[in-house]
Amino acid sequence: MTMPSLYDSSIPVLDRWMDNLAHILQMSQTYSADQGWKDEALLQARLYPNMLTLIGQVQVATSLVKACPHRLAGQEPPKWEDGEESFDALFNRIERAKAELAKYKPEQINGREAESFDVRFGPAPRSFTSTEYAASFILPNVLFHITTAYNILRHNGVPLGKFDFFGGKDKASQ
Repeated sequence: MTMPSLYDSSIPVLDRWMDNLAHILQMSQTYSADQGWKDEALLQARLYPNMLTLIGQVQVATSLVKACPHRLAGQEPPKWEDGEESFDALFNRIERAKAELAKYKPEQINGREAESFDVRFGPAPRSFTSTEYAASFILPNVLFHITTAYNILRHNGVPLGKFDFFGGKDKASQ
C-alpha cells in the first residue's frame, strides 16, 4: 500500500477543512439573520467564560493553516493581526488561509518529511519533524478549533448537523 505524501496528507486536507469551516459559518450567518440577531451574538459566543469566542476559534484555526505550508517548506510563516469582527471578515480570513496553502506545490514540501525545526509556544520552543508537525500538531489542532466553533454554534441553536461539519450534504460523501 502506498502512503500519501506529506503534501497530500496535509495541504489538500487543510484546504477542505477551511471550506467546511466556511460552510458552517455561512449557515450560522444565515441563521443569525433569520432570527433577527445581531451577528455579534454568535461571533462573541463561547462555550465557557475562559474559552475563546467563535471569532477566536476561527482565528486560531486559520493561523495554524496559514503557518503549515510555510513551515513544511522550511520557511517562516507570515504574521497576521487578529482584528476580525464580522462574518465577512472571517470569510476573508479563511480565503487568505486558503491562498497561503495554494502558494505551495508538492515538490516544495514532499521529501522534507524528516526535516526538523522548532516552533515557539510562549517561552519555550518545541521541536518537530515536518511529518510530526503536520500529523500530530497542525491537523489535530485545526480540527479541535473547527469542532469547537461548530459546538459553539450548535450550543447557540444554529441548526447544524454532522453533514454540515463535513461541508454540507453534497461534499460529505466526497
